[in-house]
Amino acid sequence: MAAAAEKPSCKGQAWFCTTGLPSDIVIEVDDMSFHLHKFPLMSKSLKLHQLITEQEAKTTLPSTTRRQQRQQSQEGQHEIQEEEEVEEEEEQVEVDDLCQISLPEFPGGSESFEMAAKFSYGVKIDLSSSNVAPLRCAAEFLEMTEEYSVDNLISKTELFLSQSVFKSLKESLKALKSCEPVLPLAESLGIVQRCIDSVASRASSADPTLFGWPVNDGTNEIRGSSSQAPWNGIEKGLRRKNLARGNNAESWFEDLAQLSLPMFKRLIFAMKTRDLNPEIIETCLMYYAKKYIPGISRSSRKPSTSGPAASENEQRELLETIIANLPLEKSSRSSTSSRFLFGLLRTANILNASESCKAALEKKIGSQLEQATLDDLLIPSYSYLNETLYDVDCVERILSYFLDGLKERNSTGIQEEAGDDNNSLRSPALMLVGKLIDGYLSEIASDANLKPEKFYNLAISLPDQARLYDDGLYRAVDVYLKAHPWLPESDREKICSVMDCQKLTLEACTHAAQNERLPLRAVVQVLFFEQLQLRHAIAGTLLAAETAPTDPGRLSVMRREEEEDEEEEEEVPAPRAEEGNNNNNGTWRAAVRENQVLRLDMDSMRTRVHQLERECSTMRKVIEKIESGGTRGGGGWRGSLNRRFGCKFKTQVCDSHEPTVVEARRGRQHHHQHQ
Repeated sequence: MAAAAEKPSCKGQAWFCTTGLPSDIVIEVDDMSFHLHKFPLMSKSLKLHQLITEQEAKTTLPSTTRRQQRQQSQEGQHEIQEEEEVEEEEEQVEVDDLCQISLPEFPGGSESFEMAAKFSYGVKIDLSSSNVAPLRCAAEFLEMTEEYSVDNLISKTELFLSQSVFKSLKESLKALKSCEPVLPLAESLGIVQRCIDSVASRASSADPTLFGWPVNDGTNEIRGSSSQAPWNGIEKGLRRKNLARGNNAESWFEDLAQLSLPMFKRLIFAMKTRDLNPEIIETCLMYYAKKYIPGISRSSRKPSTSGPAASENEQRELLETIIANLPLEKSSRSSTSSRFLFGLLRTANILNASESCKAALEKKIGSQLEQATLDDLLIPSYSYLNETLYDVDCVERILSYFLDGLKERNSTGIQEEAGDDNNSLRSPALMLVGKLIDGYLSEIASDANLKPEKFYNLAISLPDQARLYDDGLYRAVDVYLKAHPWLPESDREKICSVMDCQKLTLEACTHAAQNERLPLRAVVQVLFFEQLQLRHAIAGTLLAAETAPTDPGRLSVMRREEEEDEEEEEEVPAPRAEEGNNNNNGTWRAAVRENQVLRLDMDSMRTRVHQLERECSTMRKVIEKIESGGTRGGGGWRGSLNRRFGCKFKTQVCDSHEPTVVEARRGRQHHHQHQ
């Protein structure tokens, strides 16, 4: 074809095909005018053939009429004037004879028509996943079928879709995005559904490690990969391969985030119907939400998209869509998932999302609360009804969901974490949540508007098995009493009742005994249990000393000494050995064993006595400071205790323990000497 020898050119809003022949047809698509030739277009497009034929039939009769009128007007005029008018009218006839066709709402716009026109002229076109769907719709509109012309545009685009686009997850996503401008026609041709099926099927069969997790955390992996180089280089190659996979997954999510919300919803629904890996679905939702919803991440308050910001209603609709499609399964990726869920919760409060939406999100967070951090729990209070700085009610609801889930797992026999010997609820997840709540209580305790009832209810909501020691709870109580000095004595005692004085460490007991903010009842309990622990410790030491010979370690020492004695006896000459056996061999062995046992007892007792002396010295200093610090009435603080509780505590109770131990040790030595 001669027309294929020249390349088309574009001048402003006009598109020309420079073949050396004048254009005989002008086709207007959008704001672009295409100056083309009838024959190439009519040979490939049935639609254009029909339009051009109709246009020629309409312009034939008006041209003949104009020629007759021109001949009648030329009579009675001069020859020079007639020649000028003839030339002008001939030019006008040429313009009028030029075929003009307008194609409003052409699928794919001027770009798709330009590619279709090039194909008609025989010019090679570059098909891609971004332009093949609009071009397929344009070919359908122009009726460029195989029945009309062999190897036409419809068959060419369909072949590219099946062989290049639908075999790749990434290319299918790009083609799906290009379907949005031509959605009605692309939907009727089945291109949209085929793209969705391709993405869902290939995502379900893909390896979850290819999707990269956490999202946007590739820099940490790069730093970690370069920190250590193995001697053979194998691990380094594997890490580079994993990083390349992560980059591919990142580009996969980039293409996914370009979809409109209706198309994204259809794709997620298709993924869920195919029982796709919940982690992959959750990652898709995370990436899409971070792309369009500001405030999800505290490090970035602006959406990553460069387009116009979505309205509040659009953001709310998107947020509810994300939350409604979140998998109910517990995520195995702790840090990223928890930050994302709490970011959604903060945004839901800002956008005034529905209560059902927020409840579903809180339940999802509660199922994996042990993965959260203290910074996640510090949710600001956005409602004017709440007087506190942080939303304590929300944390209380999340904690209740966590405890309900823990009870449900225990009742159904699905115990994910091993409990203690008593089959209690103590588990690693529960212990982590206990530490987390204690830290949260310490943070919110400084809020002057936090009511004692709210602090008390949140502190006692956890079971006793959640805390091995109550030091964190004591710190929260101390901060609360310091920030609320106006509390009456009854409220102060109620706040202090949340902690168990028997579960305080020695450091916490020492601090509590000198804490002037604690009520008197709490100080007495701390001192009482501290002295009780010392008594039990001393009694346990004495009991261990009495039963020391039965200790396996000591028995092994005794056996080793007996073997050494036997070896020494074998080395002695026969006459002396017989003499020793006849005299007092058994008594000598018994004395050696008793001396060794006594030496071990004395060493262990000496160490324990030194420890008790230090503890008693510390208690004496604390009690003396309390006595000299001031009186709460007549007779000092002892008098107050006598009046209020009717009991007396000896401040020097530990002084009698040391001579008792020494006397027992001396008595045992004297007894062995007499034997």
